[in-house]
Amino acid sequence: MSGAGPVAVALAQAVGLMMSATFIIYVLIIVVAHARRRSQPPGDARTLGWHLFVPALNEEKVIGPTLDYLRRTLPEAHVWVIDDASEDQTGAIVASRARWDPMVHVVSRRFPDARSGKGHALNAAYWQLRAWLPAAGHRDHLVIGVIDADGRPAPDCLDVCAGPGLFGDPSVGSVQIEVRMINRDDPGPYRHRGRLVNFLARVLVRMQDLEFRVPIAAIQSTRHYTGTVGLGGNGQFTRISALDTLAGADGGPWRGTLLEDYELSLHLTLSGHRNEFTQDTYVDQEALPDFRRFVRQRTRWGQGTMQCGVYLRQLWTSPYVSVLGALEATYYLLQPWMQIAGTIVYPLPIAMFVSHWIAQPFTMEGWFLGGGWMIMLLYLIGGAGPFVLWGPMYRRKCEPRTGLVQSLGLGFAYSLYVFIFYITSWRAFIRILRRRNEWFKTRRNAEFESEAGLPGGEDLAVLDPLTTATGGTMVKQPAA
Repeated sequence: MSGAGPVAVALAQAVGLMMSATFIIYVLIIVVAHARRRSQPPGDARTLGWHLFVPALNEEKVIGPTLDYLRRTLPEAHVWVIDDASEDQTGAIVASRARWDPMVHVVSRRFPDARSGKGHALNAAYWQLRAWLPAAGHRDHLVIGVIDADGRPAPDCLDVCAGPGLFGDPSVGSVQIEVRMINRDDPGPYRHRGRLVNFLARVLVRMQDLEFRVPIAAIQSTRHYTGTVGLGGNGQFTRISALDTLAGADGGPWRGTLLEDYELSLHLTLSGHRNEFTQDTYVDQEALPDFRRFVRQRTRWGQGTMQCGVYLRQLWTSPYVSVLGALEATYYLLQPWMQIAGTIVYPLPIAMFVSHWIAQPFTMEGWFLGGGWMIMLLYLIGGAGPFVLWGPMYRRKCEPRTGLVQSLGLGFAYSLYVFIFYITSWRAFIRILRRRNEWFKTRRNAEFESEAGLPGGEDLAVLDPLTTATGGTMVKQPAA
C-alpha cells in the first residue's frame, strides 16, 4: 500500500470518530430533555379562532372522510381545502360540502399557477383567508393549522394548543404537535401479498411511528431550550399575525424550498417569534408501507433540508437566535451532508480490517483475541447503540404493551432503518447537482388499495409510468 493509503484510513477513522462522538453526545442531550418533559395544562379552544388548511391534490379517496372527521371532532374550526387543480373528484366533493356547511371553504387553484408546490398552495389559502376576514381588528387570536388530507388531529388538539404554555402565551407564534402513524397496528398492509412482504411493510410502518414519537419528539423537546423548534408538514399551527409579518406585499409566508414547513419555522425564529412543541396532543397520519414511495418522500425532505442551508449565516447573525440555537440548527441542517460524508469515512476502516484479515489471518486473529475484540465492540456500540436505545424508550413512552425483548428488536431494526437516509441524502445531492427542484406529492395508500388489488407502486408502471417513476404526482417547483 502506498504512503497515502494509511493516511487516508487514519483520516477517515479520525473523522468518523469525531462524527460518532458528536452524535452520541447529541443523543444523550436530547434523551435527557425528552425524559424531563412534563405535561402542561390545556386551555380553552373557544378563546381563539381556528382555521385549518388542508392541501389536496387528487385526494378523492380520503378528502370526504377527512372533512367529516374534522367537522365532527373540531367543530369550532373553519376548514379550508386547497384543491390544487385535481384531476379527480376532489374539487367536486369539497364544493358539495361547502354548499351546505359555511365552515367549509374551497380554495381552487388552476393552471398555470397550480401545482407549483405545497408552500405556494398554502400561500393561496392564506391570501384567500385574509380577503375573507374583516379588514379591521387584530389577528393575534386567529390561528392557522395545516393538516394533511389524511390527517386526524386528536379531539383535544385545539384545547391543548390554547394552553397557557402555548398559544395562551402571547409570545408564542407557532406550535407543532406530535405526529403518529395511524396504521401502526395494521396487521396486513398488503392484503394480496405474502407473509414476508407484509412483515417488512409492518416493520417499515412501525419504524416511522417510532421515529416521529421518540427521536423526533426528543429533538423537538430539546429545541424548546434552544429556541429552534421546527414545524412539520402535518399538525403545524401558527398565529395569522405572525404569518402577516412574513408575507410581504406578494408571495406569502411559505417560501420555495422542498421543506417548506421547516423553512417557515426558520423565518418565524429569525423574525423574533417563539415556536413551541407539545406531545400532549397529536395528529395521526398514514405511514408508507412500501420502500419505493418512502425513499422518494425522504429524498424530497433531504433535498429541502439541504436547500435550507442558505439560512445558516442568518442564524448565526440574528439577534433572536442564541449560540445554542444556532448550533442546534446548524447540526440539523448539516445532517444530510454528514450522512454523505459518513458513507465514505465509516466503511474505510472496516474495509481495511477485512483486507488485513484476508492477507494476514493469523496475525489478525492474535490481535483480535489479544484485545482487539473490545475495540470492535466499542465500534459497534458507538455506531448502533444510540439508535437501539430508542426501542426501549418507545416502549416506555408510547407503547407500554410492547415487550422488552420486542422493544430491543425495534431498536435494532431502527439502527438499520437509518441507513436508508444515507441513500436518500445521496439522491437529494444528485438532484441538486442536476438542478431538479420538482415537488412530488406522495400518493396515498388508499390509491394503491383501490387499483384492482395492486399492492404496491412498482406494479402500477403499466398504468401510469410518470406517477410510478416518481413515486407520486409531479408538480413544478421553482428553485429555492
